[in-house]
Amino acid sequence: MPLVSSLPSGTVTFLFSDIEGSTRLTRELRDGWGAVLADHRSLLREAFGEHGGREVDMQGDAFFFAFPRARDAVEAAVAGQRALGEHDWPDDVEVRIRIGLHTGEPSVGAEGYLGLDVVRAARLCATAQGGQVLISSTTRALLGPDLPEGVELRDLGEHRLKDLEYAEHVFQVVAPGIREDFAPLTTAARPTPAPFAGREQELALEAAAVDLGAAIQAHVAERLREKGISVGARPATSTPPELRTGILLFAAFVVVVVAAAIVAVLYLLFG
Repeated sequence: MPLVSSLPSGTVTFLFSDIEGSTRLTRELRDGWGAVLADHRSLLREAFGEHGGREVDMQGDAFFFAFPRARDAVEAAVAGQRALGEHDWPDDVEVRIRIGLHTGEPSVGAEGYLGLDVVRAARLCATAQGGQVLISSTTRALLGPDLPEGVELRDLGEHRLKDLEYAEHVFQVVAPGIREDFAPLTTAARPTPAPFAGREQELALEAAAVDLGAAIQAHVAERLREKGISVGARPATSTPPELRTGILLFAAFVVVVVAAAIVAVLYLLFG
């Protein structure tokens, strides 16, 4: 791991990569796996380093690089995919890597970068498929309209990444010399509120609200009668007309407000 003081600071684009199906390759290649892994590391270090990347960590077949500029990180990802695709691998094996990019303003501690920006980049990598490069909406925004030469971005929509609260708008990098046909992402799409099952359900909710409103109105009327105030008839006591009118208006207001609140709650629960 490089010295913490040498890592890019401020706005940083993180790049995570790992080999798809590395366990299977280890089993198939046996003693030849070590040479394949060494070539993979050499090719990626060269490709990422040429575009200004700093190696933060390396574990097994996974890399973690940081770039001062989002544009350089995208170009490095494309260069890395091309280098692996053009390499002459033994036994006609295919080595495909997943790459995820995300840009943020992380804290730097004694052990390196800290914060959810690192996690988000790693989750994007885990979401990608072998040969695929995924970037976050933040990285996409920093690229602006002037994309690297030959690079296009494919909008894959919003997806929820593991252990992260907010959905991420994901884009796929498309460029000559790298694979671009992939199955849909396996993350859970952002949930949308379910519509009413039908007019019958809507009418049932309205009826329930009316019944509750009627019950509340009856209860208020009963309490008024207990105080000697008759609703809908001449009062049996000598309560002044102005006071009776005010009480009745207040009771009607309470009924309307409570009924409206109940309708709103039912709509939120079942709408």
